[in-house]
Amino acid sequence: MDWLERAAKLRQWSRSGTRAPHKPLLFLYALGRFQRDADGELRYSAVEDDLRRLLAEYGPPNRTTPAYPFHHLVSDGVWEVRTDRGPGSPGSGVRELREIGAAGRLTPELRAALRREPSLLGRMARVLLDLNFPPSLHGDLCEAVGLELEPTESEQFSAVRGRRDPRMREQVLTAYEYQCAFCGYDGRIGAVPVGLEAAHVRWWAFDGPDDVDNGLCLCSLHHKLFDKGVLGIGDSHRILVSQRFVGHSPAAREHVIALAGRPLIGPQPGASPVAAVHRSWHTSQVFHGRPRPAPAA
Repeated sequence: MDWLERAAKLRQWSRSGTRAPHKPLLFLYALGRFQRDADGELRYSAVEDDLRRLLAEYGPPNRTTPAYPFHHLVSDGVWEVRTDRGPGSPGSGVRELREIGAAGRLTPELRAALRREPSLLGRMARVLLDLNFPPSLHGDLCEAVGLELEPTESEQFSAVRGRRDPRMREQVLTAYEYQCAFCGYDGRIGAVPVGLEAAHVRWWAFDGPDDVDNGLCLCSLHHKLFDKGVLGIGDSHRILVSQRFVGHSPAAREHVIALAGRPLIGPQPGASPVAAVHRSWHTSQVFHGRPRPAPAA
């Protein structure tokens, strides 16, 4: 049985690039718990709050419930659920999962495979991360679910998603003249830029192309905040800042809150600006909450 392929092809609801990372998040959480307690199970009532926080932080902006993946991941052959009444999930109703003691864990076949081949866990986790989340979030997400992974390259599944174009970074940084499109940071050591990254607007994991009109040159801080949905791009290519962001320090006000309503810096004349279709995807699928009004002049 090819467990890596199963991880790569979880059945997820999808329409026009809509994000539905419920199953990958539960799967990653279950792998993290397996690392710590291979024989343990996840009682829904005990892990509901953890899963809800994961969905709020790494899921789409719309409200959702962890009961959905807890029940539906069973259909992918990697997860099983039992209740006080016996084997089998009662459905995706929150109240019923709580009241009849629903508990889930990885299937016996998968648990046996992970014991036989310890490296399989890390490879499965990397497939889930690479196919559902941008690289800037991988470290934080692993910490959130309690996963400890070796710093090795994830396996590529060309049948599921092709390789990234290594030329994109240089093309995007050149288009934005090696400065952050949000704050203008342009640090270098000698001739080498430092702390500057090429960000996908529509995530590569969700069919975002490796094209300049789907990219931004961002400093490391603003790249992370962009992928977390704190920052976005609105009409007329002006910066959006989520009202959900809270920061009271002068640094938070200066480097984040004060960006609201500012125009992007770049790209240089002749380079393609961010395409409207990619901006719209990011606003609907990643950006959290409503944008702050621009600060008074």
